[in-house]
Amino acid sequence: MSASDAAKTRIVIAEDDPVSRRVLEVLLAKWGFDVAITENGADALALLQSDNSPRMAILDWMMPRLEGVEVCRLLRKNSAQPYTYILLLTARSGHEDLLAALHSGADDYLTKPFDARELRARLLVGQRIVDLQDQLIRAREELRYRATHDSLTGIFNREEILSALSRETSRQARDHSSFAVVLVDIDHFKSVNDSFGHAAGDFILREATRRMASAMRPYDLLGRYGGEEFLILAPSTESAGAVCLADRIRDVVSGEPISSPYGPVRLTVSLGVAVSAPGNPLSADNILQLADKALYLAKENGRNRAELASSLQATLSHKQSS
Repeated sequence: MSASDAAKTRIVIAEDDPVSRRVLEVLLAKWGFDVAITENGADALALLQSDNSPRMAILDWMMPRLEGVEVCRLLRKNSAQPYTYILLLTARSGHEDLLAALHSGADDYLTKPFDARELRARLLVGQRIVDLQDQLIRAREELRYRATHDSLTGIFNREEILSALSRETSRQARDHSSFAVVLVDIDHFKSVNDSFGHAAGDFILREATRRMASAMRPYDLLGRYGGEEFLILAPSTESAGAVCLADRIRDVVSGEPISSPYGPVRLTVSLGVAVSAPGNPLSADNILQLADKALYLAKENGRNRAELASSLQATLSHKQSS
């Protein structure tokens, strides 16, 4: 193990004997570890369960307050990531002791007095385990991101934004709050692809997405609904706030031409706004239907505008009650 490799990993020493503790501290510092020191099991457990906790630990078996094996058991009950590699040190050397250490959740076991070379070899194995687990976590998170985000724009994909809408309707049923959806369609986007090519179209879509996101509140959600159409979910929003949001989106997209490698491109968007209020809660399908009708109305009325589905909503509510 090189010092540069070990320096990436914090390690905690839990040892009540000052001589053994000092020997371990000197060795681990020499090998490049970032060392944290505790004198009892309770302090070691608290450190290992804290934010940004050490990824590796050397625990003495016999310690005040909590023994090393008990620290192992309690730590393993918490399945939160990332994983902590634990090496138990003890003067016990019986076969039953070894089994007890491993059953408690320890990864390895070393008897006292230990050989420094053997300790370093065990820690090398531990470092590999920690690194492998980090790689698995990164791979899992990458797969999760790809499954929920649009590959071109980096925002939520259709499935994920619709899932968020479903969760918001459930939340409204509990909290009796308002929320809004805004359907956004880039006007005449086909002409952009026809005039500049699909590579330019992709560039324009990414920049339009960035502009829309810049006009939204931190807790609003943006997803690619399909092609050049986007869906915004705005929690805790009534009609006036939803219209203001739509106007901000329209202004920020159309305000300045997009400077692309293919030449300047001026965009406008049409927007359909619908609100689900506590007195008239809407299902996910119904609010999307209303927003889509409002978007169609915005296009009929000349594009580059937002329409609120208020009269449409009254019509739908009447049909639902009749």
